[in-house]
Amino acid sequence: MADSKLLPSPGGDPVAVETLLQDVFGIVVDEAIRKGTSASEKVCDWKEPEELKQLLDLELQSQGESQEQILERCRAVIRYSVKTGHPRFFNQLFSGLDPHSLAGRIITESLNTSPYTYEIAPVFVLMEEEVLKKLRALVGWSSGDGVFCPGGSISNMYAINLARYQRYPDCKQRGLRALPPLALFTSKEVGKSIDPALVSLLHQQGSCFSGTWH
Repeated sequence: MADSKLLPSPGGDPVAVETLLQDVFGIVVDEAIRKGTSASEKVCDWKEPEELKQLLDLELQSQGESQEQILERCRAVIRYSVKTGHPRFFNQLFSGLDPHSLAGRIITESLNTSPYTYEIAPVFVLMEEEVLKKLRALVGWSSGDGVFCPGGSISNMYAINLARYQRYPDCKQRGLRALPPLALFTSKEVGKSIDPALVSLLHQQGSCFSGTWH
């Protein structure tokens, strides 16, 4: 939590705001990019949960903090986080730091808009339409719509909804209870992609789930 007197809003002192952001960007470049992508540095300065709580002091306070304290917290967040751009990071389904993507993220976060209407996000709406057009072309579709999914589990949930609607298009009029019981078959290696949300989706209408591939 920042002290409003030391961290004025953009409508107050633009020089102070610019100074703060330049300092933060400097920390990001030095700690997250330069050090975070260097093989001579650690992938993560690992600490156990209780020790990390003490180091970070995450308790929400009623009073704000000085700009110097805020900047130190920025350094600490990066220092004790996993550097996914590190050349020796192999833990998840992603890795690496793309500078062009980072530049794009900075622009989108700075504008802080949402592309649900053209009026609020004219550029991003057109960009989204162009990307969806390209994705449709990759699977051989000349027309249609699309949606971006934030992860594999929700993608599977969307797919199950689409499959159910394809097989029973009247489900929107008759309701889920009017449908026969449905079953979802998966392999044992499906892992955490079968989210509880997927299982509950089937259980809504008395359907069943099987973890064995058929």
